[in-house]
Amino acid sequence: MKKTKKMGDVYQRLYDVIISRKDSNSADSYTASLFKKGRGKICNKLGEEAIETVVAALAEKQENVVHESADMLFHLFVLWAEMGIEPQEVSNKLEDRFGISGMKEKKARSNSC
Repeated sequence: MKKTKKMGDVYQRLYDVIISRKDSNSADSYTASLFKKGRGKICNKLGEEAIETVVAALAEKQENVVHESADMLFHLFVLWAEMGIEPQEVSNKLEDRFGISGMKEKKARSNSC
C-alpha cells in the first residue's frame, strides 16, 4: 500500500473539490448533479454505498471493501457539504471521544436526547 498523503489532507482536499463543484453544471459534474437532486438523493446514494460496502465485507473481498468505502466516504462528504458541515467538525467530535469509553459516551448521548 503506497502512502503519499496524510488521511486528513486527502479528506480536506476531497471536501474542497466537492464544494467547488456545488455550483457547477450538473450536465458536466456528477457531484453537481447530486446537489441539484437534493438531500434525499444524496442520502439515497450514501445508503446504497453503505450497503455495497457491507456486502463486499461479507464476501470477504478486501479490495472491494476499499473501493466501496471510498464511494461511501465520497457520498458522505457530499452530504456534509450539502448540510454545511465541515470535515473538521466531525474530526473534532471524534477527537473529543478519545479516552472516553464508547459505552459511556453512547449512554451520555442517549440521556441528553
